[in-house]
Amino acid sequence: MSADAERLVAAALGLANSGSRVEDRYWDAQLAQRIERLLDTGHPQSIHDALDRLNQTDSEAYGALIEAVETAAESLVLEVDGQRWDVLLVAAPVVAWTRFRIPSGPIAADTVVSLAAHWQAHVLARDVRFRMAPVLYSVDQLPRDFGELRRLTRRLGQAAIVPGGAAPRLDLKSLPETADMLADGRFLIAAVAVPQDGPLFRWQLPESGEHASRVACLEQWITQARPSIETLLPGCGFECLLPDAFHINLREADRRVRPYAIKAAVHFLTHALDLEPEAIRATIAPFGEDRPDEYRIGLSLGEEEDVAQGVVWPLLGAESEADDPSPLDRIRETLREAGVTDVRTWTDLTEPEYCEDCGVPLYPNPAGEVVHAEMPEDAEPEGTHFH
Repeated sequence: MSADAERLVAAALGLANSGSRVEDRYWDAQLAQRIERLLDTGHPQSIHDALDRLNQTDSEAYGALIEAVETAAESLVLEVDGQRWDVLLVAAPVVAWTRFRIPSGPIAADTVVSLAAHWQAHVLARDVRFRMAPVLYSVDQLPRDFGELRRLTRRLGQAAIVPGGAAPRLDLKSLPETADMLADGRFLIAAVAVPQDGPLFRWQLPESGEHASRVACLEQWITQARPSIETLLPGCGFECLLPDAFHINLREADRRVRPYAIKAAVHFLTHALDLEPEAIRATIAPFGEDRPDEYRIGLSLGEEEDVAQGVVWPLLGAESEADDPSPLDRIRETLREAGVTDVRTWTDLTEPEYCEDCGVPLYPNPAGEVVHAEMPEDAEPEGTHFH
């Protein structure tokens, strides 16, 4: 590894083993300085190498390093006319489901104005400056590289700080195509800026005046923003999540979409094939290399061994079968809620397999095989993949 990667590993180990908040601040500063330099100069490989090393050797230090990298990507300090500003990239996720297609892409200017006004009025502290990207992003369209994400944070932050300033230059024409999912996340992205060390959100304010709890902010956001979001998602059901920092909301959207993916798959099959949920048989299997990284659910019809639709339930963070309820129990409960009562489970861990032609995951069937999901030939036009 490079010298930068070695120093990142050492600082992350130091932070993971720190015995005080005073020592924490020292290691935090060491990590932040090096990570920000590597991202700003376009040399992130040392970061990836350090993460790979710690992922194999020390999970606690890996967690400390990935948190530092995410912080550097989604936040920074900008100085404008002698004033230092804290800038944070925030996301307002929407978990959506449909029988058709979930839209994404550019948002009309009047809708951006309306959503930005509600965001500021019901979630942000007074005098926080704000600039929203005029895009409803799919997961596929979000920046995947930490350096690219930091550049987006900087561009939106600079536009937020300067009142009436020029809109940030975003290349909306080159957004990648979105994979067709019948249950998936969509994201409104913005930057908030506040004079350094000031409060960003209403729940940070003192318990008087304009203070509002997270629950109250979410209720107001749903009430006020939902009509505008409905125009962006025709033909879709959806759930709004509380706007918050980018990475934590990315993970929360991944977590919340999982049960909707199962329910959307069952709903699609019942309508496309004109059958009741009780006619669907589910096969659940753990997939991973050394431990379960995800569960895959194959949905079959009656006594057929073919899989008509498949769903992936990824395990996030420290989730494991030791949880109460366990991921497997939550999958079974979600299937029961969707009306599927014939549920079978593989006990052995299976290595993840994908279709060599199209790259989609392969799913377990009742016969103990891993197969491609295929709708019956006499069904309505073939559906799209599920999360």
